[in-house]
Amino acid sequence: MHQKYTTEEMNKLWSEAEKLNCWWQVEEAVLKAFATEGEISTEQFENIVERVSWAVDDVKEKEKDLKHDLLAFLEVLQKGLGELSAPLHRGLTSSDVKDTALSLRLREALDLILKAVAEVKTVLTRLARKHRETVMIGRTHGVHAEPTTFGLRCLNWLTEWRRQTERLQTARETISVGKISGAVGTYAQVSPEIEAIALGELNLNPAPASTQILQRDRHAHLLSCLANLAGSVERMALEVRNLQRTEILELEESFGSKQKGSSAMPHKRNPIVAERLCGQARCLRSYAANGFETQALWHERDLTNSSVERITFPDAFNLAHYMMKNLHRLFENLKINEERMRENIFQTRGLVFSQRVMVALTRAGWDRKRAYEKVQRFASRTWDEGEDFRELVKSDSDIQAALSPADLEGCFCPEVFLENIDEIYSRVLEADCE
Repeated sequence: MHQKYTTEEMNKLWSEAEKLNCWWQVEEAVLKAFATEGEISTEQFENIVERVSWAVDDVKEKEKDLKHDLLAFLEVLQKGLGELSAPLHRGLTSSDVKDTALSLRLREALDLILKAVAEVKTVLTRLARKHRETVMIGRTHGVHAEPTTFGLRCLNWLTEWRRQTERLQTARETISVGKISGAVGTYAQVSPEIEAIALGELNLNPAPASTQILQRDRHAHLLSCLANLAGSVERMALEVRNLQRTEILELEESFGSKQKGSSAMPHKRNPIVAERLCGQARCLRSYAANGFETQALWHERDLTNSSVERITFPDAFNLAHYMMKNLHRLFENLKINEERMRENIFQTRGLVFSQRVMVALTRAGWDRKRAYEKVQRFASRTWDEGEDFRELVKSDSDIQAALSPADLEGCFCPEVFLENIDEIYSRVLEADCE
């Protein structure tokens, strides 16, 4: 992952130093379990913890010869511990340490993502409340439909982010497992009791059954959740891009006083953050495929997952965290052009009120087919000849006979479309109080 697209917290978590630190946490938890079960003395355990040390560079240097990262780490530890190292890694296989340590990092990485998601939810809640009645045109197929509000749009996004939170929390639970079950998962050299104690120290659950590794459906599920999250990011960023188009200009990214939009055209202000997020969402989704590709391994395991995961997990989590932070900043500083939103409602000379007129006529006793065809004829004249829909409707004698001037006038007020938004808001925002 390019350093530009990482955050300090997440980058540190996926560093070589933190990987080795998590490996030691697993080894230490097993040693403590040995002490608890009387396989080694408490004094021996404490002496090991006091004397243990390692350096990343030393481990890397040792790995050059051994071609095995975990053995390189163990040899560095053993060199410092001397005769105290005898119980170190006793009965374990490399994946007992590496997979369990990976679960620790994945859980912590998910906590960082969940925190960033919560920040996005906070800004969406604020915007939803503030713009509850900020009327704008709704669009279907890119064409003006009927008025809605910007607050409702934010409220809709908010409900999606709640679902993303639930998915990520489920993924966190799914990945919060470890295994200390030996070379092929049979506990032949280390007991299930040792595993239970060690994993309890790490606040992980034992996998009910494992091979040499934890099965990769767990990891595939996690990456699929990140891919789904990317879709929500892109959905919001794409809306900013569309609504910043010059002919619409209802939303705008913040633009700094020294910022430039084009080397050729000084007037340009482009939605570069939103565009970047849309592109990055495509990258993040691609990592989910890697997760599914590594589910099927030979027998008790092979190494085809390991090489993929060394790239996939750091890149996917760094990118996801970076995207969350940038999405939050984008919406925290978003310029919302309320006047332009209202102006755009009337851009089509009253067409967006067509259903309101049709429904009013059916309530006055017209059958739906007659009402639809009458209104559509006037709508077609507005589309094709540029006439004012409102004036065409108001001047029709049949409609005049069916609707009073007040009823007819009421059909052309954007606010009438907001009659039921309180119900929607209560469904969504009251859930925060439960």
